[in-house]
Amino acid sequence: MIRKTALLLASVVIPSHALAQEAPQQPASSEVEAVDERGEVANDDFHGAIYVTASGVDRLDVIAGTSVLSGMQLQRESAGQVGDIVASLPGVEASGFAPGASRPILRGFGGDRVRVLLNGIGTIDASGASDDHAVAADPLIAESIEVLRGPAVLLYGSQAIGGAVNVITKRIPPGIPDEPFHLDMLGGVDSATGLWEGGVSLDTRVTDNIVFHVDGSYRNTDDIEIPGFAASDALRADLLADAAEEEEEGAFEEAEELREAANISGTVPNTYSETWSAGTGIAFFSGESNFGVSFDYYDTEYGVPGAPGVGHHHHGEEEHGDEDHEGEEDHDLEGEEEGEEAVSIGLRRYRADFRANIDLGEGFFDSVQSRIGYSDYTHTEFEGEEVGTVFEVKGVEGRVELVQSRRGGWSGATGAQFSAQDFVATGAEAYIPPNNVETLALFTLQELYFGPFELEAGARYENTEIEASTLGLERDFDTVSASVGGSYAFFNDFRAGLNVSHTERAPTAAELYAEGPHIATQQFEIGNPDLNIERSWGAEGYVRGEIGEIKINASIYRNWFDDFIYLAGTGDEEDDLPVFAFLQQDADQWGAEAQITFPVIEGRDFSLLGDVRGAYTSVEFDDGTNAPRIPPLSLYGALEGRWDHFDLRGEVEWYDSQTDVAPFETATDGFTMVNASLGWHPFEGRENLTIIAQVDNIFDVEGRRHTSFTKEFVPMTGRNFKLTARVSF
Repeated sequence: MIRKTALLLASVVIPSHALAQEAPQQPASSEVEAVDERGEVANDDFHGAIYVTASGVDRLDVIAGTSVLSGMQLQRESAGQVGDIVASLPGVEASGFAPGASRPILRGFGGDRVRVLLNGIGTIDASGASDDHAVAADPLIAESIEVLRGPAVLLYGSQAIGGAVNVITKRIPPGIPDEPFHLDMLGGVDSATGLWEGGVSLDTRVTDNIVFHVDGSYRNTDDIEIPGFAASDALRADLLADAAEEEEEGAFEEAEELREAANISGTVPNTYSETWSAGTGIAFFSGESNFGVSFDYYDTEYGVPGAPGVGHHHHGEEEHGDEDHEGEEDHDLEGEEEGEEAVSIGLRRYRADFRANIDLGEGFFDSVQSRIGYSDYTHTEFEGEEVGTVFEVKGVEGRVELVQSRRGGWSGATGAQFSAQDFVATGAEAYIPPNNVETLALFTLQELYFGPFELEAGARYENTEIEASTLGLERDFDTVSASVGGSYAFFNDFRAGLNVSHTERAPTAAELYAEGPHIATQQFEIGNPDLNIERSWGAEGYVRGEIGEIKINASIYRNWFDDFIYLAGTGDEEDDLPVFAFLQQDADQWGAEAQITFPVIEGRDFSLLGDVRGAYTSVEFDDGTNAPRIPPLSLYGALEGRWDHFDLRGEVEWYDSQTDVAPFETATDGFTMVNASLGWHPFEGRENLTIIAQVDNIFDVEGRRHTSFTKEFVPMTGRNFKLTARVSF
């Protein structure tokens, strides 16, 4: 299938630009003014001017809500997985399966409903197939991370109903430095995970037209420290009750193992991680045109924590004739009891990217902007030293866009996107059969200006072919999505608007063809090869902009789904696991999210800024039940004092309890965490040093993410002292 698509690629002279593009002819260093998370000129040089727009469109925020993490905020939120980094933003959560594997969740949606991109092209990995699969993107070398919500995401894939997260790097240099070389370095340590991390990025001007880039990173953590017991109160009660039953039956050894499992505390066993990456790239600039290529390698190994008292089920034990174990409950103490080995995952990914932006002069089209990414990904599950299941993904994805010259009040871009991916899983727990997925899409985004009124309209047609050759099954889907949005500027940069959208999503290979034990989620999953296209109508109202010194970004949204695809418990059991099947029914989603930043004190030598955020979402099916793992109401407040070369910030994060749960899902208690940080940046401009000392979860509070499959036995990290330093010169 990939070879078939390669013929299509050969016919496309130039592939696509990124979701967020840096101006190609601007210098890559201090001559570009950077904007921080408060909308002010940043006091560091760790990022250039980020244009969160589609090609040729000046304001994508008419049909998109966008957040950008960069500079000091990106440094403060630094983590090993992109989901954990963006989790503090409104409407964003993390899957939080383990420190080594955490995907972003947007407006309650995760998995393949959220696209994770590297410079505008998909990560081309297996992270969307399961929450225990890490995202193959290294945040340590990121220049910035963008979160795009709302109907504009249809420009980057009809699957991404929840939104998209774009990790921007300089692996293909974005511009010509105004200096012979530019060096960025980041290092950090912490107390709660035993963190040691470091990253380096170097850009060298080879000639007046050629820039060379090289980067590398290393990150190592131990098992995470937690405030109390690993198991939740409900799970501990079950384990202790089971221990009492075993003791009554004379099984004293089993009873003792269950009690020890219930009393695991202080750390979560088997939550270590070790990651390193290396990359290089080169770019050529000629006038308004540029070309570039990059290569990189990503390697991570991390522990997969097992539920206390549950152990690691082995599919097919009965087939091997081990009748003595039939129906016998297997208990796991700290992941390494007799007959059980700690489960870990080793992930290796090779990737190549190509970018080409061609200036077309002063005609109707201003430029062609394009990018291609190729990935060779292998993910191996180990049981101790032995290989369990291996996931392999080879794929290519590309985009090409024709950017229109702005004529009066009209601008826009039209393009095509293509991808081909071969997925193979081998081993006793390969619950998804080998499959090939190919997509071809056409899209357009057009923008009109009428004084203070702006109108944007976008549309996408996508054909998706999903073939499971070993099953002799193939499905072909044609989906059409569209959105239109209008906004009115009441004064300055303050706008109010309304978007209306229709989206269509093809089922994934897992939703269609899965059948077998999914150990990460402790479920036996069954796909449905007859699933229909998932369709939805949506509306979103918003206000964005500034009222004096107050900055506001708030929205309220609702989506009506036809044939929403979800995984539901059946009440049956297979291989000692509860059976869950992919089903469809209509569903309603609604929610709201907001962020307001405002000055509390403004002075010549000192200023105090406030930052308030909040988010809520709900997804309910037609039969009155709730969708699983929907995040609860969350509120966030911060005060930041700024003077001279120091920033002192205090934060309070509050999460409500979640009792609106799906069948077979447990409720989650609410919690509040308090954080503080002190940043020191002694220099300004191009040569810069930023040191941040911070304490997260000051009061050592137990918190559990409702969005996590492992919330019952993997709480969030306890009190954590962290020190990071970033230098640029």
